[in-house]
Amino acid sequence: MTRLSTAACALMLALAASSPASAAPAHKVVDRLSGPDGSWDYISVDHAGGRLLVGRGDGATAFALTPGAKGTAFASGGGRAHAAMAVNAGKEVLITYGVANKAVLYDQAGAVLAELATGANPDDAVADPKSGLVLVMDHTGGEVTLIDLKTRKSVGSIPVGGALEAAAVDGAGRAFVNVEDKSEIAVIDIAARKVVARYPLAGCEGPTGIAYVPEGKRLIVACDGVAGVVDAATGKMLKTIKIGDGADGVAYDPVRKLAYVPAGRDGVLAVLSVSAKDVVLTETVATQVGARTLAVDPESGKVYLPAATMAAPVNGKRPVPAPGTFVVLVVGQ
Repeated sequence: MTRLSTAACALMLALAASSPASAAPAHKVVDRLSGPDGSWDYISVDHAGGRLLVGRGDGATAFALTPGAKGTAFASGGGRAHAAMAVNAGKEVLITYGVANKAVLYDQAGAVLAELATGANPDDAVADPKSGLVLVMDHTGGEVTLIDLKTRKSVGSIPVGGALEAAAVDGAGRAFVNVEDKSEIAVIDIAARKVVARYPLAGCEGPTGIAYVPEGKRLIVACDGVAGVVDAATGKMLKTIKIGDGADGVAYDPVRKLAYVPAGRDGVLAVLSVSAKDVVLTETVATQVGARTLAVDPESGKVYLPAATMAAPVNGKRPVPAPGTFVVLVVGQ
């Protein structure tokens, strides 16, 4: 059984008390997909391959989009894999490797097509449909590496500064990059290859995950204990919404107009309803401590969150997942 922190329980009780008595939670954990031991980071849906891809300690794990699927190794290429995502209309897969300072392109079977140098400690990556480029956030290097998918080459970088986390694109030529240590969003003109604005995130510290929402042209940002709603054109903080602690991702379902923010420290998932006028919290779903990143499948409406039970740290070292406990939680209605 999932154990929630005292803070998470108090949060859920407070939210339940403020909601209509008839508004029973519509989302819940409906499946758990087991996989090999080890650490993890981002997860994505690969529709062309009919699977999920999870960045792991040394590569990626793939899970079929079927109930009860078991995870299998997809690729291994250099340690501390972060982003793992389908690109080039699903024909290829890109994985970023933090230790090796590179991104690797694979075919759908896992054969290496190209190895591309990045800046220091590449983390998240996002594909821009307008330019055809993939933007790789170099967390330690403070720059964005640009990858041309047609030529399979690195074609430059954009200096940003700070510790870069996740990014989102608006499809019209701009990227929005979370700068974690500065609590700001750097706005990038991709064609001009430069930062054109910086949005300070008042009341939204340590931004990690981010999603662009076409409705109202807004950004939803995961911060320490809150989700921030930001006007994408002006940078104005429209509101902050209290969520659990330990968020490291935001996912938006454009079909159902729902955004999801996972809180790994408290083991809860915030469900936000999005309209042209507002973004409001509608549910807080119990997940599992450690479930901090996520992906949503707009075709099915299911949300996928990697997690594991963390073993007690040894000699002051970073905790590691306990053997036999890694899963991908499936949240549905």
